[in-house]
Amino acid sequence: MTAAHQVLLGLVAPAYLLGSVPFGLLVARTRGIDPRKAGSGNIGATNVGRLLGGKYFAIVFILDMLKGLLPMLAAAAILRHSRGSVRADHATDYLLWLLVGFAAILGHMFSIFLGFKGGKGVATSSGVVLGLFPYYTLPALVAMAGFLLIFKTSRYVSLASICAAAIFALAFIGIGLAAGWPVFGEQWPLTAFAILVAVMIVYKHRSNLARLRAGTESRFGRQEKSISPP
Repeated sequence: MTAAHQVLLGLVAPAYLLGSVPFGLLVARTRGIDPRKAGSGNIGATNVGRLLGGKYFAIVFILDMLKGLLPMLAAAAILRHSRGSVRADHATDYLLWLLVGFAAILGHMFSIFLGFKGGKGVATSSGVVLGLFPYYTLPALVAMAGFLLIFKTSRYVSLASICAAAIFALAFIGIGLAAGWPVFGEQWPLTAFAILVAVMIVYKHRSNLARLRAGTESRFGRQEKSISPP
């Protein structure tokens, strides 16, 4: 194991702790509201936005996204210093780079500060994807377009998030095969990560899926109006 690999492993625990910071809860608390006890009960940007308005959705989404992006950028800087390029050279580089991002996602979903409960990981996963350039960039744009299209037509954030996660995994594999990337060779960690995160996001949305099947899922902008703090 190289010195760079050791440093990347050293980033895993800090990435998890950063991911565990419940920004949705902290931001909502500044307005006197506990999102765990209102709306859907989730600490993510969607529930905070429903309760407090679009400005707070944006604040929480950006903060949660940075929890994934910043550790990935730190890992990229280590690889750049070690290899002379931000691109990874072999499977171990990809695996450890993604391990740093995965730790941040786990922290968000299973926060040590909230008794290993947390959000659904969409914003933090978006940050991780943005931080792995260039191979995830185009698939991420495809997934984003899918999210916007599904959200615009359905107004269900949960459905759009689930579909975008699946679209990203499929787009990475499809684009990679078309471009001649070794998606089942040295880039297998990228393929495995894309599939794993899609599965985790679907799992964290299982209650939303139940409500979608029952026809009781709330459409964004048609549930709670912004509420004033007590």
